Amino acid sequence: MTSTPAFAMTIAGSEATGGAGAQADLKTFQQLGVFGSIALTCIVSFDPKHDWGHRFVPVDPQVISDQIEAITAAYGPDQLQTVKIGMLGTLPTIERVHQALTEREYRDVVLDPVLICKGQEPGAALDTDQALMERLLPLATFVTPNHYEAQRLSGLERIDTEADLIEAAKRINDRSGAAVLAKGGVRIPGPEAIDVFYDGTTLEVLRVPKVGEHVVAGAGCSLAAAVTAGLALGDTPLEAAHRAKTFVTAGIRGRVHSRAPFDVLWQGAATA
Repeated sequence: MTSTPAFAMTIAGSEATGGAGAQADLKTFQQLGVFGSIALTCIVSFDPKHDWGHRFVPVDPQVISDQIEAITAAYGPDQLQTVKIGMLGTLPTIERVHQALTEREYRDVVLDPVLICKGQEPGAALDTDQALMERLLPLATFVTPNHYEAQRLSGLERIDTEADLIEAAKRINDRSGAAVLAKGGVRIPGPEAIDVFYDGTTLEVLRVPKVGEHVVAGAGCSLAAAVTAGLALGDTPLEAAHRAKTFVTAGIRGRVHSRAPFDVLWQGAATA
C-alpha cells in the first residue's frame, strides 16, 4: 500500500542539541501528521566551553541546491506545495535559496526571518539582514518574526506594547503582502503571551497565559513549522496560526530542562 500524507519541506540549519532549527521543524511536522523533508543550510552547535556561544558552519551553496533538487525531484508540485525557510546565515545561501524558490511555484512559503541567533553577536548577522529582506521577503506568503525581527522588519524603534506589535504586523504585511504572525511571547509585559496575526484584512491577537517569563529555545522554529504544517494540511492562514499557537504553548508547558542555560521546547508535549 502507498500513503499520500501532506508534505512540507524545510530549508533550515541544524541545531545539534535538538531543541531548535531543522530538528525542531521535522519533529513538529511529524507530530502534526505531515511528511517532512529538509535541505540543510548550516550547522550550528553551542559551545559549552565558551558560555554556550554559537559555532556556525555554513553548508556549501551547491550542496544546498543538490538537496533541494533531490527533494523536488522525488516529490513533485502535486505533492510538495509548502516550504518553510529557517536560518540561512550567509549571502551566498540567501541567493541560492532565492534561486530555488523561483525555479518552481509553491502555494505556501513560510519565512521564519532568522536575522540573528539568540546569543550570537549582532555583527555576525547584520550583513545578511538586507539581503534576506530584499530577496526572500517578497517571495513569502506567511512571515513569523519574533520580537527582534518584527522590530527590524517593521522599522519601529521599539515594540513595548500590544499596540506596537499590531503596528509592526501591519507594516510587515504592507511591505511583503504576506500574512504575518508577529510573536510577542514573553517580551511584551503582562500576564499573557500574545502574538498578532494580520493578513491585510483580518487582525487577531492570539492570547494565552504566559508559561513563565523566560524564553524557551525552539519556540520560534516550532511555531513557524507548525504554521507550515497547518498550511500543508489545508488550514487557512488564520487557522494555521491558531494551530501553531496551541502546539507551541503545549510544548513550552512541557519544556525540556538541560545543563545548558536555557530550556527547550518539547514538540511531543502537544500529543503526550
